[in-house]
Amino acid sequence: MTAVLATEELIDTACEQTGLDDFGAATFRLGLDRLVDGLNNEARLNEVGEVMAPMAVVGHLTNRLQVTDWHRRHPEIGTADVTPPIVMIGMGRTGSTILHDLFGQDPANRVPRTWEVDHPSPPPEAATYETDPRIAESQAGIDLAYEMRPELRSMHPMGARLGQECIVITGGEFASAIFNSQFRLPSYLYWVTSEADMAPAYRWHRQFLQLLQWRNPGGRWVLKTGAHLWALPELLAEYPDALIVQTHRDPLRVIASLSSLFAVVQATASDGVSMADVAAEWGDPVLEALDRSVTAREDGTIPADRVVDVQYGAFMADPFRTIRSIYDRLGAELTPDAEARMRRFLAENRADKHGAHEYSFADTGLDAGAVRDRALRYTEYFDVPSEPLR
Repeated sequence: MTAVLATEELIDTACEQTGLDDFGAATFRLGLDRLVDGLNNEARLNEVGEVMAPMAVVGHLTNRLQVTDWHRRHPEIGTADVTPPIVMIGMGRTGSTILHDLFGQDPANRVPRTWEVDHPSPPPEAATYETDPRIAESQAGIDLAYEMRPELRSMHPMGARLGQECIVITGGEFASAIFNSQFRLPSYLYWVTSEADMAPAYRWHRQFLQLLQWRNPGGRWVLKTGAHLWALPELLAEYPDALIVQTHRDPLRVIASLSSLFAVVQATASDGVSMADVAAEWGDPVLEALDRSVTAREDGTIPADRVVDVQYGAFMADPFRTIRSIYDRLGAELTPDAEARMRRFLAENRADKHGAHEYSFADTGLDAGAVRDRALRYTEYFDVPSEPLR
C-alpha cells in the first residue's frame, strides 16, 4: 500500500525543520495541493519514490520559508533590481543546456548554479562562492542519482557548479514542470501548462534571484528553461527588458529525446513507467509550447529586436558563431578570456563524454506524420529542418 502524503503534515515538517512559519504569499497552496494529489493518486510511487516525494516537497517548502524570512528581515533585498537577464527559452534537448553552461564560463555572466538553487539560504557570499560546503552537498546528491541511474550520464549533464534551470526555482511556488520530470503526474502537468496562473511563480523567481545576488552580486543573469514557453506573457511581464534566446530543433527529435530522458528519471520513483507513457503525457504539451512561441512573436509579446533564434544544427556545427551572434545582439564583448574559458569547458565536456544518448522515436508510440502535421505552424514559422528519425 503506497503511503499517503498529507499537505498539512509536509508543511508542519518544513516548519519544524526551519523554526519558521511564514511562507509569504499563499498562492503556492493551490499548486502544492494539486501536486500532493497527483503524488498520491497518479504517480504510482515505488519504495524509492515514497522516500523521494516527501523529501522533494519538504525541500521546496523549507527553501520557501527561508527565502521569505531573509526578505522579511532584510527588506533591502527586494528593492534591488535583477539586471535585465538573458533568458534561454528553447525546449529541452535543443542544445540549450550546453549553451547555458558555456555562457556561464564568462565571468561577466551570472548563472544560477545548481548548488545555490538547491540551498539558497543563507545567501551565497562572494568570498566563499567557490568553496561553499553546499557545493559538496549538492554534488553528493547528483552522484547518488548517477549511481542509481548510470544511463543518465549520457543523457543529461549535471553538476553542483553547473547552471540550474528556472523550473527548480519556480518549484518553490509549486507551479513548475520540475515535478513532472521526476514523477508521473499527468493531471498536474496539464494544470501547470494550461491552467495555472504563472504570475506568482515569476514573482517568486525574482525574489529568489534577489537573494542569490544580495551578497554575491555578479554580471547579467543568464537563465534557462524550456518551461518558459508555456508562460511567455508572465515571463515578459516580470522581466520586460530581457533578451530572449530561443533554441530550435525538429520537434519529433525533441519529444523522443525528452521522453527517453524522463522515462529513466521517473522510473527511479514510479513503477511501470515506459517511454510511450511519457510521450503520451508530454507530447501535446510540448507541441502546444512551441505553438505559443509562434503566437508570442506574432502578437509582440516577444519583440523582434530582443530575441535571437538558434538552430540546433547550426549551433552544434559552429558553437562560437552562435555565441558571438548573441553577444553582438547584446552589444556585449566576448572577451578573449571568456572565449578561452568556453572553449576549454567545451573540450572537457564533449557531448559523447559518457557515451551517446540512444533513443528511438518508434518507442514513443506516437504517429510521426500526425506529430509533424501538428508541429507545422512552428516548423514553418521558424524554418526548423526535419532530422532523420532514429
